[in-house]
Amino acid sequence: MTKSFRTIAMMVFLFFMMSLSVQAKVSKEAADKLEKELTPIGAEKAGNADGTIPEWTGGYKDIPEGFVEFENEPDPFKNDPILFTITPQNLGQYKGKLTPGQIAMFESYPDTYKMNIYQTRRTACYPQYVYDAVKRNAVNAETNETDYSLNNFEVFCPFPIPKTGLEVLWNYICGYLSPTGAYTIINGQAIMNRDGQFTLSRIEDAVLRPFNAEGTKPDKILSYFKQRTIAPPRLAGNLLLVYENIDIFRNPRQAFLYNSGQRRIRRAPSVAYDAPGTASDGLTTADDYAMYNGSPDKYSIKLIGKREIYIPYNCRQTIDRSLSYKDILTPYHINPDYIRYELHRVWVIEMDLKENERHIYKKRVYYFDEDSYSIVIGEKYDKRDQLWRVSQNHVYHLYQIPMMLSIGLITHCDLQSRRYLAFRLVNEEKELPSFRVKMTSDDFTPSTLSRWGIR
Repeated sequence: MTKSFRTIAMMVFLFFMMSLSVQAKVSKEAADKLEKELTPIGAEKAGNADGTIPEWTGGYKDIPEGFVEFENEPDPFKNDPILFTITPQNLGQYKGKLTPGQIAMFESYPDTYKMNIYQTRRTACYPQYVYDAVKRNAVNAETNETDYSLNNFEVFCPFPIPKTGLEVLWNYICGYLSPTGAYTIINGQAIMNRDGQFTLSRIEDAVLRPFNAEGTKPDKILSYFKQRTIAPPRLAGNLLLVYENIDIFRNPRQAFLYNSGQRRIRRAPSVAYDAPGTASDGLTTADDYAMYNGSPDKYSIKLIGKREIYIPYNCRQTIDRSLSYKDILTPYHINPDYIRYELHRVWVIEMDLKENERHIYKKRVYYFDEDSYSIVIGEKYDKRDQLWRVSQNHVYHLYQIPMMLSIGLITHCDLQSRRYLAFRLVNEEKELPSFRVKMTSDDFTPSTLSRWGIR
């Protein structure tokens, strides 16, 4: 067999394998279920059999009296009573609706951990143009397991009727950020040590996902991201710029770092996968940011199915500006008195590290709220197959847009070191987040990076 013949044969084989792995778009008949028995983004519209999960009736769009965006945001459900509290003493009654990570938190911290369970409120909803795009996505969008390509989608939720774990994950990676596709936010990030003392960093993030805006189409870039460290002083002025490509496998992300001490910008190809997260003291990886980001090519992804579990939801107390960081940050885990848990249906996927690939996490399990595709819980396992880190995303609804904010206060609890990192603290920040800011790709260039750092 000649070399040229072998090359052609291999190309034909790869093309054949890729064609087999393409995930088919759904039929028009299946897509017609959207907004009928399914919500406009594909969740089950009906409640559950025992009535503990209600029917989705359009989400929550009312704006409470006295509302001022992020400065004064009254909780429309503040008078909801606690239905019951899960504690280590009654844990056995509720294990069927908890994840292994949640159960491990009770077992690790029996003197302090609890979960207050409230009435389920299916608040998630989005603008009509989002729903129109999602219905088009249902019959057009495609991906495959070979090169993780994503084609023929727009705005948000490429796969409202997912059939694989990769499709569920794409729905989160292509999440809806805002009507402009952009937002800016200054976060407090705290590292809580075993002795109850925490160190605080302040970090500004700016993100642009151009295809989220009405009337736009995806180009080559999935998202633009830049990050500025404000405090502590030894890290202040350090900057990160990232371009995430839609062709996430063939064209890996481009990253640039600006070091304020050296005053120069350099390429940073290592800002991905299990590189340490910004100012995280080793408690997170680069792909832990926002629960999960980046290419999943190191993992085999399996769709486990759906479950009903108690998840952090409508957690508006976590942004209450009358609370200080000391109120929220308690030893071992954030203060459970300020977390609202509700029973919701979630999609579950498992990601197993492929043979011959390297990552500090051998296995990851993620739980996605069916009404928004937000990752609400993440569980990471070490090379000994031991549960290592448990992450929670305390989501809440921005009824003024409307949209479910898919990244609330995020905690990463390390069960082995008994430390945790809390990210997206905003209670004490003077500069308020903005989900209406307008930005373009010109705001995310290496040449503008250093100027952004000395504003």
